[in-house]
Amino acid sequence: MTAQTSSSAVALRLNTLQDLPAAVARPHYERASLSAGILHIGPGNFHRSHQAVYLDRLMNDGHAHDWAIVGASIMPSDQRLRDILVEQDYLTTVVEQVDGASSAQVTGCMIDYLPVADTDAILAAMCSPDTRIVSMTITEGGYFLSASTGHFDPTHPAIAGEANADTPGTVFGLLVVALRERRAAGTPPFTVMSCDNLPHNGRIAREATVGTARLIDESLADWIDENVSFPNAMVDRITPATGERELGSIVDDHGIDDQAPVFCEKFMQWVLEDNFSNGRPPFELAGVQIVPDVTPFEMLKIRVLNGGHALIAYPAALLGIEFAHDAMGNPLISGFLDRVEREEVIPTVPPVPNTDKAQYYETIVRRFANPAIGDTIQRLCHDGSNRQPKFIVPTIADRLAEGHSVSGLALGCAFWCRYCAGTDEQGNSITPNDTSHAILQPAALAARARPATWLEQPDIYGDLGENAAFAATFEAALNAIWADGTEAVLKRFSQS
Repeated sequence: MTAQTSSSAVALRLNTLQDLPAAVARPHYERASLSAGILHIGPGNFHRSHQAVYLDRLMNDGHAHDWAIVGASIMPSDQRLRDILVEQDYLTTVVEQVDGASSAQVTGCMIDYLPVADTDAILAAMCSPDTRIVSMTITEGGYFLSASTGHFDPTHPAIAGEANADTPGTVFGLLVVALRERRAAGTPPFTVMSCDNLPHNGRIAREATVGTARLIDESLADWIDENVSFPNAMVDRITPATGERELGSIVDDHGIDDQAPVFCEKFMQWVLEDNFSNGRPPFELAGVQIVPDVTPFEMLKIRVLNGGHALIAYPAALLGIEFAHDAMGNPLISGFLDRVEREEVIPTVPPVPNTDKAQYYETIVRRFANPAIGDTIQRLCHDGSNRQPKFIVPTIADRLAEGHSVSGLALGCAFWCRYCAGTDEQGNSITPNDTSHAILQPAALAARARPATWLEQPDIYGDLGENAAFAATFEAALNAIWADGTEAVLKRFSQS
């Protein structure tokens, strides 16, 4: 980030809150009234636009003042963020954006940010009786999942090394050591609360924690499995990266000198399983949906929203479109999304409590089309090899099992394959945007002559490539894209 300042902008600090422009919302509570209750690992943009906003709401209403957040990071790349937040007294400006307008609020629920990668400091905070929840946004890669099974991989070098390490080197190594120390001291265990965008994130966090513990102490692993809560959660708020445009906007539009602001959409949702081992804030008072089972909400979001992003991303990238809202402004792409969602995706989603699926989808369309967010197509295309097996492939499998058409979903897969070949339709190179790029690009290029090559990736498609109907539909779609181009194929699809 490059510093942008203005003589009229107020530097964000505790002692300057009263000097902020009147339109900027700020904490109504005294920071001195707060005490720590949550250690959060990975306090990046999404955490600060989501979990921290809910907690700030509670605190503004006089609740949860003993549940303040202490930030922690084990990744050296977070050092710059920590430096900024320390200088700003851990305050963050959150800017909600809708078409033609934005509003800013300052959140103050973080009261400390431990030195980056300081395992001693992190362990001390985890062992403190005050810490009753350890939450995390560490991205999918931080859970050490096997590409072939989707479950925790105890043979991963970073995890295998925890068995004999004097100092833990991973989040899950730290959790295990801290829980061991708490058990020895008679301190109740904290809850491990994943806030990552993963299906069954609580189950995955449990697998990773218990699996790491088994490498160290079987009895400890059993104790963790029996005594520690890992609630599942569905989290949702589009929160792009902060760039130069946003850093300029925070000064020009809101009069705040904040070097790490967060920009996000107005929509926000958190569905949380009521499963905590050592208490929790009254999140429901801030609008969190506390439920006994997150699964229906999770499936709706993953298939309709995340799957929808995947459907628009790759044809947009092939046509050289930069932003999601511009993709939605293209009637061929938005029409493709609408038809596939209504005919193929939404019918696979079971009923969701207190939710109208059609209205949910219409909300998604408005969110995708929001020009104020500036969500990039490049972000939506990122890491398709991890996203497609979760967001698209299960829907295809369900459709095929019922004997239904997958013409739109197969076309979406074909667009992804064509994208992975490495050039757009203008001949411009596409920057590698996937951890498996070295595998995907050769497969995509080979699929131009033999489309089945693309489906012969078991980590992505499992045995779906052996389904004759799917394989034939995919082959026809990919051949058409290479022969006639994305626009022509989308036109034909809209007319079929």
